[in-house]
Amino acid sequence: MKYLDEFRDPEIAHHLFAEIRAITTRPWAIMEVCGGQTHSIIRNGIDQLLPPEIELIHGPGCPVCVTPLEMIDKALAIAAQPAVIFCSFGDMLRVPGSGKDLFRIKSEGGDVRIVYSPLDAVKLAQANPHRQVVFFGIGFETTAPANAMAVFQAKQLGLNNFSMLVSHALVPPAIAAIMGSPGNRVQAFLAAGHVCSVMGTWQYEPLVATYNIPIVVTGFEPLDVLEGIRRTVQQLEDGSSKVDNAYARAVQREGNRPAQQMLADIFEVTDRGWRGIGVIPKSGWRLSERYRAFDAEQRFDVGDIHTEESALCRSGEVLRGRLKPNQCPAFGKECTPRTPLGATMVSSEGACAAYFQYRRYTQIVEA
Repeated sequence: MKYLDEFRDPEIAHHLFAEIRAITTRPWAIMEVCGGQTHSIIRNGIDQLLPPEIELIHGPGCPVCVTPLEMIDKALAIAAQPAVIFCSFGDMLRVPGSGKDLFRIKSEGGDVRIVYSPLDAVKLAQANPHRQVVFFGIGFETTAPANAMAVFQAKQLGLNNFSMLVSHALVPPAIAAIMGSPGNRVQAFLAAGHVCSVMGTWQYEPLVATYNIPIVVTGFEPLDVLEGIRRTVQQLEDGSSKVDNAYARAVQREGNRPAQQMLADIFEVTDRGWRGIGVIPKSGWRLSERYRAFDAEQRFDVGDIHTEESALCRSGEVLRGRLKPNQCPAFGKECTPRTPLGATMVSSEGACAAYFQYRRYTQIVEA
């Protein structure tokens, strides 16, 4: 396929692996902060073909996976109300809450609908003026502009029956939290190209200066990931640290300024809970004061829901990079895509789902 096949060329991949092997002299731990990159790594066996000195650590890069359990329970409480049409992307419907998921709410009579854009939910609100339409707005900076536009349009149209349950997370504060956590082993990061296409690379420069770490922005195809790893290892071996854009075909330093301006108008920064990690200061967005009337948490008074994680599920350790999915005792047993204990086994970007789909049931032990 044009513009894809050239980033999957096995001959170029062979040369990149050879270059990485040639420059690697010491052990290095690199974290990818993107579920799409995790799936590309596992699907293509990149981690198994790298020199044994290089460890790839899977970070909290799946937006569905880091959506906190209490936010899922808030969604369930809203979706169960009879006057509500609850809209979400499909991968959220099977994420387990404390006792059920959105599919169960739907089977019990709740009007839960899969949409492909938040603007679809705005159209539903227009078509159903006597129903409350709620959109579950999750994700990192990548999906935020479309969600912001939906709220903006709803206000312009005077849709008092539209609201959004917002659970947006921001990547740079998560990197800072990882670097500041006890026992941290991460020495460099692969940053997500789609996030940076919106926000640019300038937000990562203070992190490099503070923690003296390389951050390489890269894409999602095998050659994108390998080139990102090559550049990262080169910096580590040289003892340098900078923001390096290996995804220049989609990312510029300044990012998408009009999108950033809209985000600054619609949202404001807030502390945000991350599933399995806890609260990270100033790591999320909520609706700003001008648009607070469209906040579903306030409209449906579900702000005081508190929950506890499954005792069997260790997805929080997976999200923090402290555990590989197949090191969890429940992996592939109590926890499968049909019977998920946590979001990392549900989401199409979840690390546990990647390990299960590509049959990484056991750890590879070097001889």
